[in-house]
Amino acid sequence: MIEDRLSKPERLEALRQAVKENPFITDEKLASRFGVSTQTIRLDRLQLGIPEVRTRTRRVAEGAYQKLRALRGREIIGDLCDLERGVRALSVLETTADMVFEKSGVVRGHFIFAQAESLALAVIDAEAALTGVANIKYKQPVRVGQRLFAHAEVTRRRQNKYFVAVRAYEGNQEVFRAKFIMVSLDDERGAAKA
Repeated sequence: MIEDRLSKPERLEALRQAVKENPFITDEKLASRFGVSTQTIRLDRLQLGIPEVRTRTRRVAEGAYQKLRALRGREIIGDLCDLERGVRALSVLETTADMVFEKSGVVRGHFIFAQAESLALAVIDAEAALTGVANIKYKQPVRVGQRLFAHAEVTRRRQNKYFVAVRAYEGNQEVFRAKFIMVSLDDERGAAKA
């Protein structure tokens, strides 16, 4: 609670700045940060005209989906939040009860992998691409209700191959990482048309 002794005007300004820096921050995390109730944060957001986290996430994502080339929007696992083709991308996955093993309550790995792989495909600056190689590591178990932020970065490119690093976090904790070699099929498709 770094900011628990702020006056209301100071808290409102700090809240505005916190949401600007991280549009995906929840009311619960803001309440903890400012040492107030979740209801107080909701009222503060309303006073400032700041929408709830789902609406903020959707607004951020709208621009990113328009930049997709190798995938359609419905093929992304999670919500695409940012995309700079050929450079980097960000997605958020809300984990739900249908994603977990019943006995342990741990999210099944293929959901986390699917978020990472679809993000790696999204970041590729190609009309068509596929996964050539995937080197993955699950670092921490993910439980139902946790929100995963995945960051993809193209680390290099060689001819039709893109080398993409993806890391997924729950809060500040890294839970998954992968290195992909994504293969662009654009040359192959062009040759087939000729």
